[in-house]
Formats: sequence, structure tokens, C-alpha cells
Amino acid sequence: MLLILLEALGAGCILVLIVWWTMFSGRAETEAEHKAAQQEAAKENK
Repeated sequence: MLLILLEALGAGCILVLIVWWTMFSGRAETEAEHKAAQQEAAKENK
């Protein structure tokens, strides 16, 4: 029973790590590019 609980806990931790990694990896670069594009577009429209 303990082994099954440990395996479930391990699988859950791996799942959380995978989701965390896919959500936040590379996000800073993409957001910076998006903000720069918005600022450039705002300057062109003025």
C-alpha cells in the first residue's frame, strides 16, 4: 500500500513539474517581445 502511495505521489510531482515547465519556460522573452511590438505600434499610430 505504501509503495502505491509513493508511486502516485511521484507521478503527481512529475506531472506538476511538467505543467509548470511548459507554462513558464520562455515566457519572459515572449512577453518582452510582445511589449516592444506594442510600444512600436503605439508610436507609429501617434
